[in-house]
Amino acid sequence: MTHPAGFDDQLRVALEDLRAGRWVAMREVLLRTGSDWTLRTWRTQVLAAAAARSTVVETWRAEEPRSLDALVMYARVTTERALRAHRERHQGAEELAGDARLACHTAAESAQSDPVPWICLVALAEADAGQRFPEHWTHSPERMLPAGPWGLLDQAGQRDPYNREAWHRMLQVLRSRGDDTLGYARWVASWAPHGSALLMLPLYVHAETYRSRRAQGATDGLFLYWSSQPVTYCSERALRGWFDASEPDTRSLLDLNHLAHALYAGGFKDEAVEVFHAVGPFATPAPWKYVSDNPERWQQQFLEARESCLPGGAPGEPPPAGPHR
Repeated sequence: MTHPAGFDDQLRVALEDLRAGRWVAMREVLLRTGSDWTLRTWRTQVLAAAAARSTVVETWRAEEPRSLDALVMYARVTTERALRAHRERHQGAEELAGDARLACHTAAESAQSDPVPWICLVALAEADAGQRFPEHWTHSPERMLPAGPWGLLDQAGQRDPYNREAWHRMLQVLRSRGDDTLGYARWVASWAPHGSALLMLPLYVHAETYRSRRAQGATDGLFLYWSSQPVTYCSERALRGWFDASEPDTRSLLDLNHLAHALYAGGFKDEAVEVFHAVGPFATPAPWKYVSDNPERWQQQFLEARESCLPGGAPGEPPPAGPHR
């Protein structure tokens, strides 16, 4: 079973309303979210992905021009469109990126305590391959790391320290430039506080590395990749430092799926049991699609892994109530 809202029933209702061309439920769910920045970041991201191919957010913004939530969602949607156009190499990608930057700065000036506009500005650095904007190519606070939108990342961090999406967006920017993402992820994990989802970052890099090597036809060592010491160290650290120390309703389903896979593939099936319980029926394409022999049947790969770890393949106890991102 897949659904972008996961266990978040309020978000699920807002998505259904949005897909029907209505914005009221989106407004209400963001109003209820308030200044829970972790939840707000997640919800606005999912809503923007669904709204990017419609004009629902533009309609909301036109009808409620003073709504800060509408301004932030407009920044989200324009950023989503710009990144899609850039990745698909559309002719108008540069113009869309310019529109998105303007929308983000407008939202940042109006909603000054909100990290979301700054997270969007970090993400837009991916579309600046021509190095037109100096803020996308500033020096890193760590001497060995590459240049990037570090100042923008710092602005997001001032509003929400250790924001999960902000650091993942930086990872995407560095990956798009061919920079050292494993060094970056290990550096982040070296200072991430106990209970932080940032301890998961190295496992994302390992999943992408595995996918890339496999796509290039490399087979040497791939069979033992997930049981190698560098990977199992990251898996165990994420399990003990993040999963065991975090509140269930704050965990990202994408993080849970990456951890469940890493533990399963690394041979730690007993440790994977509780993680699969937390995942429940909500598999995410990544990382299962990266590691499946047949990417089109990635859901079967997930089910086989779950059945191998859980008696009868059942998801176990129902997940706790709450957004469960």
